[in-house]
Amino acid sequence: MRDCTALLVDIGSTYTKVVVVDLAAAEVLARGKSATTVERDVTLGLKRALAAAGVGLRKRDLAGFTLRLACSSAAGGLSLVAIGLVPELTAEAARRAALGAGAVVQDVYSYQLTRHEVAKMERLQPDIILLAGGTDGGEATTVVHNAVMLAESRLRVPVVVAGNKAVGEQVMGIFRQLGVDARLTENVMPRLNTLNVEPIQHVIRQVFLEHIVAAKGLDRAEELLEAVAMPTPSAVLAGARLLADGLTRESGWGELLVVDVGGATTDVHSVADGQSTQREVIYRGLPEPRIKRTVEGDLGLRVSAPSLLAALDQARVSIAPVKSGAGDRQVRAEQLRRDVGHLPETKEDWALDAALGRGAVELAIARHAGRLEELMTPQGPIFIQRGKDLSQVGIVVGTGGVFAHHHQARFILQGAVADQRDPFLLAPRRARLYLDRGYVFWAAGLLAEDEPQVGLRLLKRYLEASGGSP
Repeated sequence: MRDCTALLVDIGSTYTKVVVVDLAAAEVLARGKSATTVERDVTLGLKRALAAAGVGLRKRDLAGFTLRLACSSAAGGLSLVAIGLVPELTAEAARRAALGAGAVVQDVYSYQLTRHEVAKMERLQPDIILLAGGTDGGEATTVVHNAVMLAESRLRVPVVVAGNKAVGEQVMGIFRQLGVDARLTENVMPRLNTLNVEPIQHVIRQVFLEHIVAAKGLDRAEELLEAVAMPTPSAVLAGARLLADGLTRESGWGELLVVDVGGATTDVHSVADGQSTQREVIYRGLPEPRIKRTVEGDLGLRVSAPSLLAALDQARVSIAPVKSGAGDRQVRAEQLRRDVGHLPETKEDWALDAALGRGAVELAIARHAGRLEELMTPQGPIFIQRGKDLSQVGIVVGTGGVFAHHHQARFILQGAVADQRDPFLLAPRRARLYLDRGYVFWAAGLLAEDEPQVGLRLLKRYLEASGGSP
């Protein structure tokens, strides 16, 4: 390989992907992929993917790269349980902080933990726990109670403490006394309706690097790479921010949405203020972050295919492209769950993937975007907005295997654009669509910290316009 190149790796739950980038030209030189082998030895699949990209496996071959970085969502990614005080306030704030850090939130708990809830957490076995609760100087007994319950449980995973600062040291003392690895950081909600997520996300990333990489066997991959730097969703979110905001010397594309459809989840990333453009609208609820990520664990095309099909049926989302009956679809969805590496072969296979993909996009966007509620008053109707108003967002990007390989990728991504059936949904109304055909979004996100200009140019160069351009 030439000088000034980057070796970028995504160790996914199904496939391990390799991209080699010429940093000087912002050009992809080679690609390779192989089935992920985290159940045996993650380096087996990694070495096959490297070989497929033409990368030599000797130390001197690998040392020739300027950068060697990786992200991973293997073995379920970074799983987290969030604990707060009030469901609509600190518990929701903790959940948002975790999602923005690239975690998959397994569950959220509020108020004082019960033994039943602790037992449920013990069964879930999360990688990390985020303990919040109370504004600074506000309610303090709940977070102390919850710290005692966690410390006395069988859970021995890192705990990030991000609650009322008045009792932070007391909570840390409880954990230290029983040998729990706890990290104290700033309150996720220091004042009512004020979010403070970045310090929590920084600590979660540190825990990922120190503990989770080793726990999932990814440390063996670091023998070949510099570091497994972040969870894959964090890389995608970093890419979304880079593409939207640009750099000092190179502009971005402005407010946008990125939809990442995978085998287990569908993630939506928005970089947009989300404020209403209508005067008669009143906002209710926690303020929405400009950079937001949501994860839908029941909307995946392989591992979650049965739950995706059930969610589509419940929401009455049509999957008309599939000609077979409902019973046939359920059988085939179960087959997809068992065979996560299945690639479509027949027309029916392709139609089912298109239908499930389109449905996953529609539902994930509906859950990510805000909504309007009409309220009648003596002066006439007014509207209440909850969540982000994304109706004016002009760009939607689709990333993930289904957008890289499916011939109906545009049809699938069109599910992100609101139609007239639900006028209260604040999803994009008229957006230009872009497809990540080269599967580079995560790679550009990996470069966002060390080589941001290269990452931005990769996105601009390889995202394929599917109707218009910025």
